[in-house]
Amino acid sequence: MTTTTSSPTIILIAGHWLGAWAWDEVLEHLKTDRSRAIAITLPGLDGDDPEGAAKTLDDQAAAILDVIARLRESEDQPAIIVAHSGANAPVSLVLDRHPELVRRVVWVDSGPVAPGSVYAPDLPEEVEELPLPPFDVLAQQASLEGLSAEVLERFRARAVPEPGPVLRQPVELTNDARHTVRTTLVCCSIPSAQVLELARAGNAMFGEVANLEHVDVIDLPTGHWPMWSRPGDLAKAIQSAASRTE
Repeated sequence: MTTTTSSPTIILIAGHWLGAWAWDEVLEHLKTDRSRAIAITLPGLDGDDPEGAAKTLDDQAAAILDVIARLRESEDQPAIIVAHSGANAPVSLVLDRHPELVRRVVWVDSGPVAPGSVYAPDLPEEVEELPLPPFDVLAQQASLEGLSAEVLERFRARAVPEPGPVLRQPVELTNDARHTVRTTLVCCSIPSAQVLELARAGNAMFGEVANLEHVDVIDLPTGHWPMWSRPGDLAKAIQSAASRTE
């Protein structure tokens, strides 16, 4: 078995308000494991981009596909995508448009979105971007378990407002082949047993999981940002998923 076959590149994509920097600690652990991994910043989440607030989900999906295309110039094989939280919308678009380019998707406290999903359908058109909310408000939406005051301070300092168009754009999915991509759910703030039960019940957030043909689960009990609360364990979970051949 060649190194290329056994070690596809892992592409790490963080959720709302976050860039590639969010994965720094995880990358250090993955490098120790000799995994080939890169983290990317989605369009609209680069604080130095003066046009960031105008970026769309289509822009983000195109950027991911561009990274995959560049990787395939040196590796003739599909990539592994790790998608955290709100990265699920653009990654779902990638899986819909080019499922053959993804060997496995690893959802970190997240999952595939359903056709027509809109993250913030009631967000007024005049709102150009959505900044990171106060932590007491954020904690009502997602678990902050395991995050120290220092981590929260860094989160606040480095967070980039989420583009309004990204939050308002419906996710248009038409290709059922996306369901054939091998999938790993890394379940953190919600146990895997509960996630699968919600999927079977047709829950709006997890209903798409029930349509997946190849899915396995890894429980990593912690809050919604395991790249900071349990980076070493998350790296091991990602490596375990990446090494699976079925």
